[in-house]
Amino acid sequence: MGSKKVLILGGDGYLGWPTAMYLSEQGHEVAVVDNFIKRQWQAEKGTEPLMPISTLHERIKVWKEVSGKSIELFVGNLTNHRFVYSVFSKFQPDSIIHYAEQPSAPFSMIDRHHAVLTQTNNVVGTLNVMFAMQHSCPNAHLIKLGTMGEYGTPNIDIEEGYLDVEHNGRKDKVLFPKKPFSFYHLSKVHDSHNLYFAAQVWGMRVTDLNQGVVYGADTDETRRHEKLVTSFHYDEVFGTALNRFCVQAVEGVPLTIYGDGTQTRSFLNIRDTLKCVEIAVDNPADAGEFRVFNQFTEIFSMNELALHVQEAAKKHGYKVEIKAIKNPRVEKSNHYYKPTNSSLLSLGLDPIHLSDALFDDVLARVKEFKHRINTDVIYPTVKWQHDTNKADDSDSDLMVVEGTAA
Repeated sequence: MGSKKVLILGGDGYLGWPTAMYLSEQGHEVAVVDNFIKRQWQAEKGTEPLMPISTLHERIKVWKEVSGKSIELFVGNLTNHRFVYSVFSKFQPDSIIHYAEQPSAPFSMIDRHHAVLTQTNNVVGTLNVMFAMQHSCPNAHLIKLGTMGEYGTPNIDIEEGYLDVEHNGRKDKVLFPKKPFSFYHLSKVHDSHNLYFAAQVWGMRVTDLNQGVVYGADTDETRRHEKLVTSFHYDEVFGTALNRFCVQAVEGVPLTIYGDGTQTRSFLNIRDTLKCVEIAVDNPADAGEFRVFNQFTEIFSMNELALHVQEAAKKHGYKVEIKAIKNPRVEKSNHYYKPTNSSLLSLGLDPIHLSDALFDDVLARVKEFKHRINTDVIYPTVKWQHDTNKADDSDSDLMVVEGTAA
């Protein structure tokens, strides 16, 4: 489709860094933005990714050595509008891929401080990006990473972003009603509404990728050098269920299912995430279009997911138990869940299936770094319902992480 100037916001992250290398390898001119705040949040929690992660500066240097291709780096915070304006003015991107948000539902539910931090970081950062685009590159295409969690679990089929409604004899097309699970998911809903408004009023080009739960440890590019790996998380705050299950299986501790395990979610492999983003880059939204793609490939309940991991692990000699524990979250069980995902498939996505990728892509990599597993950070301690008698932190200047493992 031709080379483009692609700006990746959140280029130090689990998805941001592999995306940067992948699009660079495809011949695009790539720049990344990050302020490394997630590394600070991990330190606050006392956690770290399973595989050792080099600095972004070093990873960019190594990528240049192994590929011959350069990635430009801008260091700063998207909540600083002057910084954002300067980046957009200098780089003049054709496409902006926005991963730069606090990505964890549990993190947003720790306490008042973390809820406010999440919404301020995510919503204000995105607003600054919108205004910087309007100022410096109004014809650029914003590809925003949303989440299937924005929809929640409604008792109707989940369409891609919109719903046709009839009320009192009249018809209209509206944004699909949202029933998010956490303050994090709420921040994503606020983003979607702001971006829809900007598309209508300013004529912005926007693709909102409502992504399912991503799993996987590697891509073709991360495998090219040990210093190019990405941040595979398995802890209770930043880890995803499948990544956590794989770590538990290799470590020989029970797979912890929250509640009765009937909660059903959408999933996709990290390599499919990169392909979906590439499809969006190559097929930009029209001016004034707020386009929504539901970005997932398979659907599993937590029970089904655990059984997949158990079966794959047992084939390779691991004894795997499954244990139900009290659900720290407030979420529906035994619910209806039927989302649509036809748009990306129609544009060429050829999905990777969990049954084909589970061992080679995840379990084998976890086994390689088994010596780095810290089981103390896996068990959930962050709860959705707080003790109402507990003192609030509003009068303190000291950041206290409540309810988290030391």
